[in-house]
Amino acid sequence: MNKTTMLLSTAALIALAGCSKKPPANLPPPPPTSTTTTPDSSTGMTDTTNGVVPGSRADLLAQAGTDTVHFATDSSDVDSEASAILTRQAAWLQKYPNVRVTVEGHCDERGTREYNLALGDRRANAAKNFLVNAGVSPSRISVISYGKERPIASGSDEDSWAQNRRAVTVVPQ
Repeated sequence: MNKTTMLLSTAALIALAGCSKKPPANLPPPPPTSTTTTPDSSTGMTDTTNGVVPGSRADLLAQAGTDTVHFATDSSDVDSEASAILTRQAAWLQKYPNVRVTVEGHCDERGTREYNLALGDRRANAAKNFLVNAGVSPSRISVISYGKERPIASGSDEDSWAQNRRAVTVVPQ
């Protein structure tokens, strides 16, 4: 073996030895189980979250009961049932001041596309205005109207139409 080959072999061995990794001395703890206990800063009590991340959509559904309010035919008026739901949503939003939401307005299949887009916008804004009047910053709430483009019930009967006349508070994932 000549000098150059020996020098290159030695350099390769040194480079390989420098690349080897040792396992870490202390491994991190395993992830928590599905049921975790966390202190609730607003009440000072401990809350079992069962894997629900605070401030998430699942948390909104658990605390407010639903993310959806329904409207009467051709209406954007917030009735007493919708008012109760939006009051619970507002309380949840006040608990998590860094969460931004989008309120989606929806309509049933009847009416023109343009009319339903405008009605969906009025419904979304009615829900937003209720939340704002309940103390939620308007900068945290955006609105969008889908009109009749995103039905959740596909029938052409009163039950399906009633399900599709709604405003949905969407928490980003």
